[in-house]
Amino acid sequence: MARMTTDAPGTGTGTLLEEDLRTTDDGDHDRFSHVVRKADAARAYVTGEAITALCGKRWVPTRDPDRYPVCPTCKEILATLRGV
Repeated sequence: MARMTTDAPGTGTGTLLEEDLRTTDDGDHDRFSHVVRKADAARAYVTGEAITALCGKRWVPTRDPDRYPVCPTCKEILATLRGV
């Protein structure tokens, strides 16, 4: 949806503001930090290539993972791999 705002009444000039209302198919995956190999994460930060987490999420990491909770699916898979 777009709406027009006028800079000054009666001038006919304005700014078009567009709201991005798209949704993604990734769901809640973007709200979590994911479990990956340290070497893969370091390489991805340097090269900008996509990596794959234990849960299957594939993305190019750009955010600080310490700011988000750990993905429950990744955590569950990691616990299974460790035998906990």
